[in-house]
Amino acid sequence: MREGFSNTQACRIVGVDRRTGQKWRNGRRPTGTQRTAAEPVRVTPEPCAAGRFLCEAERVHIADRLRERAPVRTIAAELGRSPSTVSREISRNRHPVSGRYRPFAAQARADRRRPRPRPGKITRNPELRDFVQARLDLRWSPQQICHALREQFPGRPEMHVVHETVYQALYVQGRGELRREVAAALRTGRTRRRPRRQARQRRPRFTDPMVMISERPAEAGDRAVPGHWEGDLIIGSNGASQIGTLVERTTRYVMLLHLPGGRTAEDVRDALLATVHTLPAHLKRSLTWDQGSEMAAHRDFTTATDIPVYFCDPASPWQRGSNENTNGLLRQYFPKGTDLSVHDHEHLTRIAAELNARPRRTLDWHTPAQRLHTLLTT
Repeated sequence: MREGFSNTQACRIVGVDRRTGQKWRNGRRPTGTQRTAAEPVRVTPEPCAAGRFLCEAERVHIADRLRERAPVRTIAAELGRSPSTVSREISRNRHPVSGRYRPFAAQARADRRRPRPRPGKITRNPELRDFVQARLDLRWSPQQICHALREQFPGRPEMHVVHETVYQALYVQGRGELRREVAAALRTGRTRRRPRRQARQRRPRFTDPMVMISERPAEAGDRAVPGHWEGDLIIGSNGASQIGTLVERTTRYVMLLHLPGGRTAEDVRDALLATVHTLPAHLKRSLTWDQGSEMAAHRDFTTATDIPVYFCDPASPWQRGSNENTNGLLRQYFPKGTDLSVHDHEHLTRIAAELNARPRRTLDWHTPAQRLHTLLTT
């Protein structure tokens, strides 16, 4: 039967009665006379050509296994599908009255729902469209509109939508559900949607390949060995000024980079070179940075200093926790929205010294300067 023969054909080939083959196919439980049990013969259908949607053979398999009272997770594992896919299929396409799952009727229901394009919910309901349109004219966000719909129409599910439905009505071409000019009322001001790629689908950030933080040595992660640094930039008002920050992970010692000319890859590279050359050799082990464009010259920095640079994953600031916390402390001296170009190199040095002289609870109330001095002397 795994080769595609029916139960009758398989019994004829093997040379047994059809009922005997059916018992073999369905398996048997241990009894008083027959103490050994036998697992049923399960025929797993071939995956659909499309891959994304369930096919008729898979629906037949789901129906057979439901009659055998198999769990949903077991059925999903046999089909190579997600358990949620099988669960949704059963709840969507079962008979509305009896609740039984019939595979061919389920296939027909799925085929009826599949044709595209489908009219949107906002298009089908003029009252809903006018409500959303009026709130967009008042510059409400889609999330605020959806929350107001649920509060104002609690017992009318036809008036309930999620914010993605509103965005689709605004941005998708050819729908005509909402006036395109109201998209300018959104806070982003965009009339076209900006695509967002998944992290694994993004293009390489730099010409030289990055070494990710997952490959950073374990000694940097547990802060047992000093000399591993975290870096970032603090940006001033209108993105026109910047200051570089370096934090040593073990001692929390802070060093500030003066960047008066800009934050290009060459500017940041030269400032890093000038700063790390003042450190002793045993405090130059690694540098961790985010994937900002200012680190495009990371290979030149590594070649000149022999310090490997490790990059954090996208949208993962917690992987540089010490640096993020230090940047928050530095905002006491450099408030957001201020011009950072007014601070010269000497002023940055004084601020770093003041911060390094501040006791820290994570250092048993020692200061970063004291911890660094202990490392240098011992």
